[in-house]
Amino acid sequence: MLKNRSSSLAIIVFVYFLAAFCGFFTYNYLTDIHSFSYQAALFLADVCATLVVFIFSLIFGNASVYDPYWSVQPPVILAVALAKAGPGSMGWLLFAAVLFWALRLTANWAYNFESFEYQDWRYVMLKEKTGPAYSLINLLGIHMFPTCVVYLCVLPAVTTIAEGAALNPVSLIFIALSFASAVFQGIADIQMHRFRAQKTGGFIRTGLWKHSRHPNYACEILMWWGIALASVSALGWQRFCLLAGALVNTLMFLFISIPMADKRQSRKPGFEEYKKATRML
Repeated sequence: MLKNRSSSLAIIVFVYFLAAFCGFFTYNYLTDIHSFSYQAALFLADVCATLVVFIFSLIFGNASVYDPYWSVQPPVILAVALAKAGPGSMGWLLFAAVLFWALRLTANWAYNFESFEYQDWRYVMLKEKTGPAYSLINLLGIHMFPTCVVYLCVLPAVTTIAEGAALNPVSLIFIALSFASAVFQGIADIQMHRFRAQKTGGFIRTGLWKHSRHPNYACEILMWWGIALASVSALGWQRFCLLAGALVNTLMFLFISIPMADKRQSRKPGFEEYKKATRML
């Protein structure tokens, strides 16, 4: 059954519904009974949901069970924030931008998903390199670290919604940047799908990929800077600490994701020439 795409997708959906249920229960328990702040309650609920996904990654021996969490997590968190805070044009626009990004990214994941036989090459590499320590790397590095990064990225929007900040023209510009980033990220993915379907090998040098080795990563970075700057401009620039999530996200791509991808690409002949001729972002 785990080799079947449809069955594997159904299992993933079940796992995420279970994770969402545990997250909602944790959030309501912490806020209604123990009066935790919304920031702390959301974070701990997020961690609880991540642990559920982690347990199933152990059950199936595949850390890629976590892959869609990156895009599913933010709109769920913002939906909870909106439900608690009530309507507001700024909040709904932030939610719409994040939801649009999430639907596109989740759809791309589903398009590429084969079955539980597939596991992200980075996880396989980490397992080979770390050996007995892989379980800890899996929990902290593959699951918890991205959860914390994305929580920090979405926190500015959560704060904006919770405090009822008003929409202003500068915020609108940055929200538009987030929408545009998601659109161009989708274009980059479609171009890559078409290139892979041709099975010509080598490096893609057309469309957005002609100008950047990682246009999808560039758009991911811009997406969260748009959300962060839109939120801070609405809340007041003295809240610049809320830009930390976008900054950490950028550093993660610059120092972890991109170097790992380039190292893998370097096995192909002509990589150095390609690298010199094409910008990183």
